[in-house]
Amino acid sequence: MGIPATIFSLTGTLALFAWVALTFSLFVRPARRWVWPATQYIVPGLIAIAYAILWWGGRGAYDNGGFGSIPEVRAWFADDHLLTAGWIHYLAFDLFIGTWMVRDAVSRNLSPLLLLPCLPLTFLFGPLGLLLWLGVRAAQWLFGRHD
Repeated sequence: MGIPATIFSLTGTLALFAWVALTFSLFVRPARRWVWPATQYIVPGLIAIAYAILWWGGRGAYDNGGFGSIPEVRAWFADDHLLTAGWIHYLAFDLFIGTWMVRDAVSRNLSPLLLLPCLPLTFLFGPLGLLLWLGVRAAQWLFGRHD
């Protein structure tokens, strides 16, 4: 197993455990004290370190790709280091956003049940979970809770 495959496996497992803990924190108030810093800063920070390692390892592919077009991005993602970096980019940012959503819901005294479908959607499909949460927040605002 090479470095990209190992990092892929480790970061995926770490993110999964973090998402489980984050969901748990919705229902167990004392857990928030350690879960929220872990899911918003520590785990995304560890994933960011892995990201940096992968970008360094994929530096030989830089000349073949870029952000200017789909073919350029595809060329970067042909390298396993950069493909894995792209994937764990999602893991870090989705977890950060998921924690923000939980903290937002708790600060507004919203039922955890309103957030429950948003979390797995954010973990699996990022922006779709965020969009659902923004819809919940818009509904809250429209129906009279303007805090």
